[in-house]
Amino acid sequence: MSGRLVILRHAKAEHGTGDDHARRLTEKGRAQARAVGLRLAEAGLLPDRAICSTAARTRETLELALGEMPGGPAPGFEAEYEDAAYAADVDTLFDLVNLVPREVGTLLLVGHNPAVAQLASAFVDGGTFVSFPPASAAVVSLEVDWLYAAPGTGTGYLLEG
Repeated sequence: MSGRLVILRHAKAEHGTGDDHARRLTEKGRAQARAVGLRLAEAGLLPDRAICSTAARTRETLELALGEMPGGPAPGFEAEYEDAAYAADVDTLFDLVNLVPREVGTLLLVGHNPAVAQLASAFVDGGTFVSFPPASAAVVSLEVDWLYAAPGTGTGYLLEG
């Protein structure tokens, strides 16, 4: 195994007619983000690095999830906030993953549907996800270095809560 990719959809966000990029989490969403952080920690999935969309709701999801990890994320943790992850399609997410340094063991990618569902589906069920609700997480064990991550290069499962 080369690395673990944790794909996380942001938690429940406010609905509104304003700036989509600025939408924040609801109270339920904040609870979901904390709960998924605890599930990740309990599963031993402390990230070395995160790639996170620049949207307020993804940043807040990441911050709250990391706050539930006893002792925080892995030593030397780095978060990258990527504009490209905000309106990304699945190919853009693969491009971002392919740029991750070889030494990263566990990568947490926090983004938006439909791209995160499609990315998770490429590993978990061969591309047939019907639903990937807010605060869903998929865990992928890659068989290749990050540079070569592509559909079929790892196996995954949904992290159940």
